[in-house]
Amino acid sequence: MSRNRQGEWVWYELLTSDADAAQAFYEKVAGWTIARAELNGEPSPMDYRILTAPDGRPAGGLMKIPEGAPMPPAWLGYLGVDDVDSTAAAVEQAGGAIYMPPHDLPGVGRFALLADPQGVSFYVMRGEPDERSTAYGRYELGHCSWNELITPDDAAALAFYGRLFGFVEEGAMPMGAMGEYSFLRHTSQSEPFGAMMPQQPSQPVPAWLFYFRVPDIDVCVAAVKAEGGRIVTGPMEVPGGERVIMAIDPQGAVVGFVAPKP
Repeated sequence: MSRNRQGEWVWYELLTSDADAAQAFYEKVAGWTIARAELNGEPSPMDYRILTAPDGRPAGGLMKIPEGAPMPPAWLGYLGVDDVDSTAAAVEQAGGAIYMPPHDLPGVGRFALLADPQGVSFYVMRGEPDERSTAYGRYELGHCSWNELITPDDAAALAFYGRLFGFVEEGAMPMGAMGEYSFLRHTSQSEPFGAMMPQQPSQPVPAWLFYFRVPDIDVCVAAVKAEGGRIVTGPMEVPGGERVIMAIDPQGAVVGFVAPKP
């Protein structure tokens, strides 16, 4: 299986203040099996945990925020790239920022933490194994199904991600005074992987929001509440016959879930 194209989503990662509590929450809510990562058949020296979907394939990772890091709990996404160093330089030249310079993680790959010109954080990565990531799966249970960009300047964001990562707009849905919900597709794919929308006054910071697929949205809502999370929006029906919610986990990270309409 070939490597992912430049700009395709390859990984999702939860940075949290309490790894054990977050693991307990997401195992109940998302149905993941979560266990410490291994390198060369041995437990990883750092406490990095792999989120495994019901199909047995990895869906993402989980780790505690490093001590002293000035960031709240959050989900971040990784975009696959052909060359991490040149991409980081291009992002900075386009008005973005390099939060963590390119560096290697033996056995995993080379990556960097960047921000787009509107201040939205994301990783770029070139994996060491020459194989295709399975983290994103539009209709696959337990995998990220939708990637949504909340941005203060959707036109500028589209130009940035289009030029550097191959994103194109695939139609839009008007939302009245809230602007347009513009669907995003990668040039290598036949259908949208997500969308972008203008940042609203109720949304304190621009960000990528990730929706993970669950079997039943009502069961998911009940689990979020029972495990100490909070529902922000939904359940809400969206085009395509699906229902979604946006939630905040007990440590404060924003996360979305999606399921088919019954």
